[in-house]
Amino acid sequence: MPAPEPPPFHVLSLDPAIGRKIIDVHIWAVRQGLRGIGVDELFDGFCQQLVVAGLPLWRAFAGMRTLHPQWGGYSYTWRRDLNAIEHDRFARGVEDNPDWVESPFRFLVNQMHGSDDGVAWLRRRLEGPDARLDFPVLKSFAAEGATDYFAQFFRFGPEGDPSRGIGVAYSFATDQADGFTDGDLTLLRGVLPAASIAMMAKAAHTIARSLLEAYLGSDAGRRVHAGAIERGSVETIRAVLWFADVRGFTGIADAAPGPVLIELLDGVFETLTAALRPREGQVLKFLGDGMLAIFPFTPETEDAACQRALDAATEAMTALAALNDTRRAAGKPTATVDLALHAGEVLYGNVGAIDRLDFTVIGPAVNEVARIEALCEPLGRSVLLSAEFVASMRDRSRLVPLGQHKLRGVREAREIFGLVEETS
Repeated sequence: MPAPEPPPFHVLSLDPAIGRKIIDVHIWAVRQGLRGIGVDELFDGFCQQLVVAGLPLWRAFAGMRTLHPQWGGYSYTWRRDLNAIEHDRFARGVEDNPDWVESPFRFLVNQMHGSDDGVAWLRRRLEGPDARLDFPVLKSFAAEGATDYFAQFFRFGPEGDPSRGIGVAYSFATDQADGFTDGDLTLLRGVLPAASIAMMAKAAHTIARSLLEAYLGSDAGRRVHAGAIERGSVETIRAVLWFADVRGFTGIADAAPGPVLIELLDGVFETLTAALRPREGQVLKFLGDGMLAIFPFTPETEDAACQRALDAATEAMTALAALNDTRRAAGKPTATVDLALHAGEVLYGNVGAIDRLDFTVIGPAVNEVARIEALCEPLGRSVLLSAEFVASMRDRSRLVPLGQHKLRGVREAREIFGLVEETS
């Protein structure tokens, strides 16, 4: 529900003892920020510092939005009775959730529009003649014995839509009979900017890593974030190469509206990727209607990597069939996916222009896996495997030879294998 803007916050003449506490917590927060400790550890330590400084904390909360394709943000709750942090995360698309719509934080976010300093705050007494329980969560806190509540929101970066931007929101509650004193609130207001800078430093680091992993893949993203950024810096690895492509995609694209086409591709790629996640498969890129992934291996893990890749392929095909059944029943377009598995040596690292790089795999084996996938339709198969892949496996009971076949651009014919379950 709407609530009036809070009155201006007036800092009383600063008690030297409070000033000393603010300086001490400031120094602590800056040091922790420079150390780059995790946000949960940082916020837990911050609450401990406030308690040591004399703040009568009953509960404390910090939450921040983030840039992640799946998660909208993270939250951290400290309670005196637990003396520990409860860490949670929330998915994107919760703007209509009543817990958010009716929360003090949504009210604070709305106060940010037009804010010059990127800060908004509110205080609510939770008992006595001045009690003001204008948000459902405040009624819950009052029922648990809390007497006073203070919340503040800090926006990170330039002014914009704070509901979609990055920032950190705090709330602090006490069950002390007289609530927070003016000195308590002065302490909080004095130390939260330093804590927010430390939180922002770690959040920016985490956001950068998350975005790199989302757009480059988990391993490639970690490598780039760790400093593997020089053009031409590559290493030779051996890996299973997984290449999948939607059969007849041009015809599907001509017949389906854009949003329908994107929804179809998202469903296909999620189904394929879901089979890779638990098996250490790393998606390197989506190529329009295609997908390239790898399973790196050493001589000791070669057979296991091939087994995982084959398990992922069979699971993905079963899941795609179920997806197509569901889409067909709903009158939506479906997609047939062809998939090839190959094993070989590739160069793994940075390649591209001086100002636009790609962290990927290159080499003859990459070209060959794409050529093998192109044989799926003429051979009437959904999954094909190279002789090199098969040679790396000890258990070949699920495989059947399909003879020698010419690959486009490859001089000699190659032996190709399929899955027994696809034998007609």
